[in-house]
Amino acid sequence: MRRQVRLGRWGVWAALACGPLALAVAAMPSPAATAATAPAPSTSTVRTAAAADPSGYAELFLAAWLRSAASDESSAQARLAQAMAPSIALPQPAGAQSVLERAVAVRSAQHEGGQWSVTVAAQYADFSVRYFAVPVVADASGGSFTVTGAPGQVAGPASAKAPESAYGVNLPAKGALASTVAEFLRTYLTGLGEVDRYLAPGVKLAALSGTSYTDLQVEQASAIEEAAAAETVPADGTTARVRVQIKAQDKAGAWPLAYELTLTARAGRWEVSAFATASIAGGGGRS
Repeated sequence: MRRQVRLGRWGVWAALACGPLALAVAAMPSPAATAATAPAPSTSTVRTAAAADPSGYAELFLAAWLRSAASDESSAQARLAQAMAPSIALPQPAGAQSVLERAVAVRSAQHEGGQWSVTVAAQYADFSVRYFAVPVVADASGGSFTVTGAPGQVAGPASAKAPESAYGVNLPAKGALASTVAEFLRTYLTGLGEVDRYLAPGVKLAALSGTSYTDLQVEQASAIEEAAAAETVPADGTTARVRVQIKAQDKAGAWPLAYELTLTARAGRWEVSAFATASIAGGGGRS
């Protein structure tokens, strides 16, 4: 220990002799000392489980609750409602009631302490719709739920203002692009003809099943890119994103349908390179 103290003093005096810079270097702790004194990172990482949205739980409860009656607590619907919310009283319907068709959650909001408020739409056989707010609490793991209060009837969600469409370029009805889109959709929806001839190389499109369209009419076609408005096909590699509204005809009537496509110019013709997001693979299609 005396030897170490003596050596330390000699080191300081030597540093003073060499100037302030050497003194600063001598005073700096060694890497070993720094590593020894630095706090070690905690080996236990606290992970917060992602809170599961209880919308489905609220749907199931409200459907059972609306279909139950306090006068018949032994019914399957009443037992289910009481199992999901033991402290909640059952309704007491009087006389004939409209039959509940389904219950669908339309909005959910998470609050502190694992509490949620789920707005559920109840649709009846007479086409009427009522909205209920269902209070639900989740446990710490987010995997178990309990309805904590009786549903409260509330106003339905307001209609949101739709954003302005990006498809601001109208396509000429007799242009090359509009004609290709109409021919492609007619072939695809009716199943008459070879749809592959309209697709870009490498693009695969799954055939429709269970359809019996006999014809269609293009109601409106618009694009994002200005190049789409040209009546002739532009240079190879030019792309155009198109939204088309059609009226498809079958034995049951006429159906207004809409599709979004991306077409690419190649060899003097337009080819479909993307159609109805996630429907095609290869050839640069969107996923």
